[in-house]
Amino acid sequence: MAAPEDIFGGGPSEADDLFQNFYTEVKEIEKRDSVLTPKQQIDRLLRPGSTYFNLNPFEVLKVEPQASQEEIKKQYRKLSFLVHPDKNQDNAERAQQAFDIVNRAYKILEDDKAKQRCLDVIEEATARTEMMIQDKKKKLKKEGKEAKVDEDEPEKYKHAIYIMTMKLFADMERKKREQENRDMEERKRKREDELATAERLKQDKEWQKNFEESREGRVNSWKNFQQGSKSKKSKAGKSGFRPPQHKAESR
Repeated sequence: MAAPEDIFGGGPSEADDLFQNFYTEVKEIEKRDSVLTPKQQIDRLLRPGSTYFNLNPFEVLKVEPQASQEEIKKQYRKLSFLVHPDKNQDNAERAQQAFDIVNRAYKILEDDKAKQRCLDVIEEATARTEMMIQDKKKKLKKEGKEAKVDEDEPEKYKHAIYIMTMKLFADMERKKREQENRDMEERKRKREDELATAERLKQDKEWQKNFEESREGRVNSWKNFQQGSKSKKSKAGKSGFRPPQHKAESR
C-alpha cells in the first residue's frame, strides 16, 4: 500500500493519482473489516498511513460531521471499549495506541473551538470540491462536450470531499508543525541571548569586584611612588649641582 508520505511527492497530478489509489485500497480494507471487532478496529486505527488519516477526528470515531454531541459520545464509548487495553491483553501495546488515538479524537470534538476548526476544514473542503467540479464542467463546455463529471454521482461526490478534507487536514498539521518549529527556534534564540547576557553581567560584576578589591593596593602603590619621587628630589636638592669657580686669566 502506498504510504501517505508518497502522496506529497511528485507533481500535483502524480500526487492526486497516488492519493486516489491509497484511498481506494484503504476503503477496500475498511469494507472488508466492516464488522466492529476489537482487532479490526485496532488494525484500522493503526493501518499504514494512520497518522495521516487520524488527523480527522470524525474519521477516527467514524461519525458524520453533522452528528450530535450525544451521537459522538455514544460512538466514542463504543470504540474506546472495543480497543481498551484491558480488553485486548494479548495485544495490549497496539490496543493502548489505538485507545489513545480514540481518546485524542474525542477530546478534540468535545472542545467547541477545536471541533469548530475541524468543521471549518470540512466546509472549506466542500467549497473547494464544488469549485473543482465547476471548473471541470466549464472545461468540458469549452471543448464542446457534455458537462457531466464523475462527481455528479453522490458516492463519488462524497469521495471527492473526503479526499479534499484529508488534504486540508494534512496541510493544517504541516503548518502547525512548522509554527511549532519556529516557536521552538525563537525560544532557543531567546534562551541563548539570556545566557549570553547573564554571562556578560557575571563577567562585568567579577571585573568590578576585582577592581574594588585591588583599589587599596593601587592607592598604596601610588602613594609609595609619590613618596619615593619626593625623597629623590630632596636628595638632589641637598647635593645639588655646583658650578666651577671662576679663575682670573694671567697675562
